[in-house]
Amino acid sequence: MTKKIVLIEDNKAVRENIEEILELASYKVFAALNGKKGVDLVTKESPDLIICDIMMPELDGYGVLHMLSKNPKTSSIPFIFLTAKADRTDFRKGMEMGADDYITKPFDDIELLNAIEVRLKKNDLLKTEFAASAEGVNDFLNQARVNGKIDITKGDREVHSYKKKQMVYTHGHRPSYLYFVVKGKVKLFRMNDDGKELIISIHKDGDFMGYTALLEETPYADNAEAMEDSEVMMIPKADFYALLNTDAQVAKSFIKLLSHNLAEREEALLNLAYNSLRKRVAVGLLQVYDKFKKAPGDKPKLEIPREDLAQVVGTATESLIRTLSDFKNEKLIEIKEGKISVLDEVKLKNLLN
Repeated sequence: MTKKIVLIEDNKAVRENIEEILELASYKVFAALNGKKGVDLVTKESPDLIICDIMMPELDGYGVLHMLSKNPKTSSIPFIFLTAKADRTDFRKGMEMGADDYITKPFDDIELLNAIEVRLKKNDLLKTEFAASAEGVNDFLNQARVNGKIDITKGDREVHSYKKKQMVYTHGHRPSYLYFVVKGKVKLFRMNDDGKELIISIHKDGDFMGYTALLEETPYADNAEAMEDSEVMMIPKADFYALLNTDAQVAKSFIKLLSHNLAEREEALLNLAYNSLRKRVAVGLLQVYDKFKKAPGDKPKLEIPREDLAQVVGTATESLIRTLSDFKNEKLIEIKEGKISVLDEVKLKNLLN
């Protein structure tokens, strides 16, 4: 599909020259002679990329970028500043406002086309939905390296095997990796002053973990232990920082891979803080149940120690057992040979507080 570019440039000769270059390179070009018309044109056409001069009457390039960045429909479109001003202050101001690149006049055709190609490839990376699997993560990392020009490790990342109850990492250690669960289940837990465990979260196939310590540049505040035989991919912290700090577009795509874990953690904390015991047990049970599903529609039988489930819920084991017994009597769940089967997901999900 032909890529669309909006060009905003008040100098007629420069504008027509750039239009000709882009059209010869098979881009579809929409040109505007000032900032106000440019904003309207971008909103109307939803282009794949914007090239914008800085010094213009009525609305300068900074104003154009500011207005477009406030609109969710246009904020993620790659934006290249084009200007005769080579002062580093202007360069820094543009990049801090969110511009993706900066080309100084005079420039040659190849320089302009290369800058456009790099930005379009990075934007394609942002739009791609990568599978939550080892193959999907490796595909993202390799595309970030090749198309995104991010300096990260070549080739597939190491995958380590862990036996049940084996530690992946421990509290107090300095982080060296971002971890991705390829297969199995890993629990994150902390110990209180009495030596009791509190499970923070349970991670399954497709989940990242260990990113909080990397982001905060602090030792691990929790422990990670395999709940069953598991396989975990190790992504070096240098790659993690490169993906977040080198390029804004690649960082957005990377954060999309991590974000569902962050949302899940927030939901778990809200559940612990505001819900009744019955509601907390129902929510915690469904969260674990979802982790054990192999595919949509699967109905697994949970074989999980009651102590671990109690730690997920944030209650005493005895209180959990009593609540599970109530759920069994109400035919919301079934318990056979210690394994829990959910009979009515809808009622558990909509249980009143």
